[in-house]
Amino acid sequence: MMASTQPTPSPRPSTPGGADAVARAAQLAAANINPNTGLATDYLNHFNEAVMLLEMIPDMPECSEDFLGWQPLSYAEHFRASNFKGRDLAIEAYDNADPGIRSDFDDIVNTMTSILTAVGDAMRGAQQDATRARLAEEAVGWIKPLIGRAGGVINGQGSEADVDYIMAH
Repeated sequence: MMASTQPTPSPRPSTPGGADAVARAAQLAAANINPNTGLATDYLNHFNEAVMLLEMIPDMPECSEDFLGWQPLSYAEHFRASNFKGRDLAIEAYDNADPGIRSDFDDIVNTMTSILTAVGDAMRGAQQDATRARLAEEAVGWIKPLIGRAGGVINGQGSEADVDYIMAH
């Protein structure tokens, strides 16, 4: 009779498909951070706030002052100032996100920030409520689709970098 030899179990390495990765993905998902991209849609609330203020200007011109008080915030600045339950995790996940995904996201964010900053500058120089209203309407038309694109990147849709990331893992 041959002795039965059982292989000695080896410790699990920390691989992308290992238990550590599964636990990390669960931790991110529990904090409303996409585990595939490392990004959280909560950041888009910062831009949605600006859109909401802009949308009020045509009917209530005095709201332009509220919009002019809006300040751009980086991803980390937004989360540091928020009550988001996983804010430190969100910042860490962003810092460790796939560089291609983060670059796609940052490009969209930088475009939105540039538009909102330029519109704010133009509103400060505008003399008439009708001009401010027109600027607000134009800005909303530009920003809303960009918020949608940013949400798509956060959720892993529509980015070549996402395809590369998924295929590599």
